[in-house]
Parts: sequence; C-alpha cells; structure tokens
Amino acid sequence: MIEISGIKKSYKMGDNIVEALRDVTLTIEDGDFVAIMGPSGSGKSTLMHILGLLDVPTAGSYKLHGREVSKLSEDELAILRRDEIGFIFQQFNLLPRMPAWQNVSLPLLYSEKKFDFSKAEVLLGKVGLGTRGDHKPNELSGGQQQRVAIARSLINNPRIIFADEPTGNLDSKSEKEIMDILKSLNAQGITVVIVTHEEEIGAQANRLIRMRDGVVQSDERKVPLNKSNAPLSDQSLDSAFHFGELIEHFHQGWKTLAANKVRSGLSMLGILIGVAAVVTMLALGAGAQQSIEKQLSSMGSNLLILRAGNVRVAGVAQESGVRIRITTDDVAALKAQIPSIKNIVSNVNGRGQVTYLNKNWNTSVVGVSTAFVEVRNAEPVLGRFFSDDENQRRALVAVIGRTVSRELFGDKSPMGEVIKINKINFTVIGMLPEKGAQGPNDQDDRIVIPVQTAMYRMFGKNYVDSVDVEVAQKELIDETQSSLKEVLNKRHRVPLSAQSDAFQIFNMADLQQAIESSSKTMSMLLSSIAAISLLVGGIGIMNIMLVSVTERTREIGLRKAVGGRKIDILMQFLAESVVVSVIGGLLGIALAWGVTAGLAAAMGWPMSISANAVGLSFFFSAFIGIVFGLYPAKKASELHPIDALRHE
Repeated sequence: MIEISGIKKSYKMGDNIVEALRDVTLTIEDGDFVAIMGPSGSGKSTLMHILGLLDVPTAGSYKLHGREVSKLSEDELAILRRDEIGFIFQQFNLLPRMPAWQNVSLPLLYSEKKFDFSKAEVLLGKVGLGTRGDHKPNELSGGQQQRVAIARSLINNPRIIFADEPTGNLDSKSEKEIMDILKSLNAQGITVVIVTHEEEIGAQANRLIRMRDGVVQSDERKVPLNKSNAPLSDQSLDSAFHFGELIEHFHQGWKTLAANKVRSGLSMLGILIGVAAVVTMLALGAGAQQSIEKQLSSMGSNLLILRAGNVRVAGVAQESGVRIRITTDDVAALKAQIPSIKNIVSNVNGRGQVTYLNKNWNTSVVGVSTAFVEVRNAEPVLGRFFSDDENQRRALVAVIGRTVSRELFGDKSPMGEVIKINKINFTVIGMLPEKGAQGPNDQDDRIVIPVQTAMYRMFGKNYVDSVDVEVAQKELIDETQSSLKEVLNKRHRVPLSAQSDAFQIFNMADLQQAIESSSKTMSMLLSSIAAISLLVGGIGIMNIMLVSVTERTREIGLRKAVGGRKIDILMQFLAESVVVSVIGGLLGIALAWGVTAGLAAAMGWPMSISANAVGLSFFFSAFIGIVFGLYPAKKASELHPIDALRHE
C-alpha cells in the first residue's frame, strides 16, 4: 500500500537546519495495524504527517498503491487524502459551531459537495453515539468527541486511518473504548497507523516501529499480517469546482457569521451605511431630476422663444435703436412657410389689477393664441380654454391660475364668475393646471386671455411681445431657428449687417439639457462622496476576515486534511465575505428606503428610489465583498495543512 524510500525532512530554525527525518525507508501493507513510537522529537509525528500526505518530504520517494506521490501538487494531495485517508487527531479538531453529525459529514463537502445526515447517523451509531448527533462538541465528553472524530475519518470509506495520539487526552475507560473501535476497523480490512508514546497502546498493534533522532530504530511484527482484499478507490483527481459546493459554502458562511453576531454586525455596519448613503443620494438626485423635468415640461418640449431685437442702422430703413415689432401677420407667415413648426403661439404680456367683490389682486396678464394649451401643456383642470372664434371676436373670457383663484375666490369654484381686470369685466371659463415656481416667478399667479383681446381691448398694442414656436422634431430645431430668422429678416427688410441682432431666439431645449446635465452631475458627485463609505466598509470586511483567518487557522488545516483544496478554502472564506456585504447591502437598502420615505414626508422633498439605484448599490456591495474578501480568502487557501494544524 505505502512504500517510502530514503525519506528526509529538514526544517530551518533560524540559522540552523534541523533534520527531522533521516533516510527513512519502510513499507506498510494493506490491512496492517501499525504503531509508531518514540520520545518527543524522535520524528514519529513528522513521519505520520508525510505518510498521511499532510506534509511533503525534503527528499526521497513515496509511493501509494505504486504511484509516486511525493511530487504531487497540494490540490492533488488533497484529493488523495479525501479518497484514501482518514485522520484522528489527539485534539479531536471538531468545529465548535457544528453539531456532531455535521462534523462527521465535513469531508463529504469536498467529496460529494454536500452534508449527508443519513451517512453521518449510521457512523455515529457504529461508534455508540447514535443519539448524540445533534449535540455540539462542547456538549460531549472527551471520549465522545474522539468517537465523533473517528466517525468523521470513516465517512469517505478510507483505505487507511492515521491516528495521532488518539488516546492521549482520554481516561482509561475511554482509551479502551477507542482502541476497541480501532481494532474493529482494522478487522474490517482498514489499515490503521497510530502514533503514540504509550507502551500499552503500542503493545496492542500488530506491528511496532520505534524511532529516535529521525531514524527507524526497530521494526517488529508481533502478529502475522492478513492481506486485505478491499478494492482500490477510484482516484480521478477531479479538480473541478461544483455549484453545489458554492451553495453549501454560503450556507456555512451564514452559520459562521451567526455564531459571531456582534463582530459580524460591526463588519456589516460600514457596508450598510455606505449602501444607505449611496441609495439615498441617488434617490435625492432622481427626485430633483423629476422635479426639474416636471417644471421643464410646463415650459413645453422642443420649444423656441422668439423676440424682436434692436436694429441700429444709419439710413432710412430703420431709425437707430428702434425695436422691430413682430405682428400677428408675421406669426401666420412663419406657420405657413416653415413646415417644421408644429405649433406657434403669439404672446402679449402685461400686468393687471384684478378685483372680485371686495377682493383685490395684482397679477400677470398674458394674451395667447389657442395653441398655448398644447405648447405649454396647459390643459385646464377646471372648465375649458377659449376657442379660435372667441380669440377672433376679442371675447372677454379668462382662464386663471391657482394662485389667482385662491386669492380671489378662496375655496369657492371660480367657474362662471365675473372678475374685473383693469376695470374691464371678464368671465372666468377655466383654471390652469398647477405649475409651481419657476425661479422667482410664480407660474400660477397669472391670468390667460385671448391674444386679440389683450392687444386691442386690454393693452392697446398692434404687435406681440414674443412668439413660442414648438418644433415637430428635436433634430429640426437648428434648421427651424435659421428659417425663423430668414423669414422675418426678409419680411422686415432687415439689412444684412443688422440681421444678427434683429431677432433673438432662445432655445429652451438647450436650457433643459444644461439643467438636466447639471442635475445629473450633482447627483453623481453626491453619490461618489457617499460611495467612499462603501470603500471604508470594504476595508472593515478585509480586516475582520484577516482576523477570522488567524483565529480559524486550525480549522483551515482540518478542512485541508479531510480533502479541502485551495479553491474550496478560498470559496469558503470568500463566501463569508460576500454574505457580510450582501446582508449589509440589503439592510442598507432598507435603511435608505426608510430615510427617503421619512425625508419625503417630513420635508416635502421629491425623492424616488429607482430599481437601477437599488440594483447598482446591491451589485457594488457584493462586489466589495468579493474584492476585499479575496486577499484574506487567498491567504487562507495558501496555508500549508500541517502548519495550520500546528497553529496555536
């Protein structure tokens, strides 16, 4: 079964080289029961660690079932340990957070990618602990813990069991029970190798090897060997990682964190605060964006505002400094000659003193054409808007804003009431939708009347103050601007030298884009600042995971001893890190929702938590768990099994 030849093992202790094994050669047959004895420092434990593939020799040959294994990689050795070898340790090496049946099933996590209660229950029954499967190690006696360790060593049906001082920490009764179990296993064809310093234990073995100063002093067979006919295990050395392992690692990660609630909570706190801050900032930004969009929508889309400028010409065409006037005929010509214009609105602006009974209010009075409803998104919420016929007849009808309605009518409906604007009677036929404030101006503090009425019956004008032009498509805005100036310059015979100042056009689409861009930039800036706390939280996770690796070094050694590969250990600790960050992220999202709802209710701020913000924050919290957990996990995976098991 095992053939070693010329095995040497040396350690460097400062400037000195210590020879733990010196040219050891021996063979262990299938089905043998071997005891290795010797005083402390004799090399017996080092020999067992090399035989059990926990350590590698400095020199020499090691063949297992005729295959040279001394030069295999660590992962290949882990798979061989998983398939061929079971370990029983003097310190039991049971994981305190797991019940007995899970401790027994631990090797199955690496061989079958899952725990198996039924297999563990059968083995616990064989070692006399059938009713203690749900008990944790601290609820078991020393002898019972050693029996759990024996059951664990058998879970993968090993061909050989290595026992390091299996009775060293037990009373005489437990010692006898453990030896009886080992003899029974040997009788079933399993090879048993015991390292002990107790003569009465060594005397019970079929073969006794004595060591001193790293060499074999004697090799005595006391009982003839019965050859084992047990079949060899299939050593496929499969190194693939399976999805089932990942699920179990996350499950174990959750249990590990639950066992250290305070520390885990503190680790989550940084991620929680970071995610909550990022989501809240994004919600504030999204709310501000919605508010801006709402205000901008009231101004209309693809909107150009046209006004006349001043022309300074030396000559007869225009008097220097005289303003060009835009007439209703100009407006009609623009609509007829420029196909890209969807709607066009004439505007006449002024102030008016408005009275109703004993109420008096000074407000803005705007004369507009009927397309105002479409261009400015101003469909009345009560009543109706005036018609083209009423505009042509210069009818005395008015549509009032919310502020005017509140000041003149209070809670009373204004529909059908007669108000005086600059002592002229107007009938209220509608109420404008609420727009809110636009800078210092209250968009609801105004009265809209027909443009012809405003020009000829209210303000005495034969021209319009401005023209709102709605372009059919955003791509046509620049072309439309050029066409507007071209048509008006031609109609008013503006000299070429003065055409650049003759008419002013304000592109509201550019203004909207600038405001939206500024809002997004501010939102991203605030979110970037908040994301710094995510970085701090990630550093906290790394720190805690490094502490966890140090505290659980022996556990890492145990997991490697029972078949855990580098990728298994890496994924275990990485899963724990991700669990911390993901739970922290979820709690952060919940906190952000609560804070956002509270601020929205208390301050009246518009806020909106979008699915994208939640998804992005959750992704980054998990990403931080991976990034900052990777170094501790990698450090854990690279620990050598025997060094980890010896860690105190």
